[in-house]
Amino acid sequence: MAIVLALLSAVAYGVSDFLGGIFSKTASSWQVAVVGQSSSTITNATAGLVVGGSPTGSDWAWGALAGIGGGCGVVFLYRGLAGARMGVVAPLSAVGCALVPVAVGLVTGDRPSMLAVIGIVCAFPAMYLISMVVDEDPTHRGGVVDGILAGLGFGALFACLGQMHDDAGLMPLALAQGTSVFAVIGTAMVFRQAWVPRTRAPYRAVVMGPLGATALGAFTYATHHGLLSVVSVIAALYPAGTVVLATVVLREKIQPWQGVGLGLAAAAVSLVAIG
Repeated sequence: MAIVLALLSAVAYGVSDFLGGIFSKTASSWQVAVVGQSSSTITNATAGLVVGGSPTGSDWAWGALAGIGGGCGVVFLYRGLAGARMGVVAPLSAVGCALVPVAVGLVTGDRPSMLAVIGIVCAFPAMYLISMVVDEDPTHRGGVVDGILAGLGFGALFACLGQMHDDAGLMPLALAQGTSVFAVIGTAMVFRQAWVPRTRAPYRAVVMGPLGATALGAFTYATHHGLLSVVSVIAALYPAGTVVLATVVLREKIQPWQGVGLGLAAAAVSLVAIG
């Protein structure tokens, strides 16, 4: 069950990032992030009222911290994608997204099987290869900073979600999404970027709300059924969904190294599932 939920989270994240990248080409990435995260907040809150739960004070605290990490991850990822730095930003963000929670999981007592460990090892080069695209402009090397910050932000999001109790429900996730909105706004203000949507274009990101809520919820429930160090690696394979969509919808060609990455990703999932 944990692997299925983690894969669902990866697919939802992959589709959401694909849409976010497209929307950020014609609108401010900060505005896209605000609309998308706000939509996710509403979706999670609505689902939380239906599902119920008994969150403790620590669950609310972890939710708030997760939101700060996720919000920072979103803005730096979208800023990198909008600046045509995908070849640098996406690989680093994907690896960082998995590395942080894996480290936290191992430190807090996770002991995956040998097959699962091999799968985790395979997953890291898979993430990097899948995400890597041709970026011929040397000025885009500055995307390294965006990629590292995005990866640390998403990694913190995953690590914090993994600390919530099984009966916390979905309302702490709504807090996480709501906090991420303020993190986006605060970061935009620091960089003196316009975050208030003033045209119709950014509002297209409202469709990303249910996707973000699904990704967050599926990942959280996956950590209830499996190890954080294992679940986070599977969920962090979300770039595979983005690449597949780019191939099918935008007719982008899968590069040879991306094909190798997809193969490694399939092997990683299989090994983790068997282990």
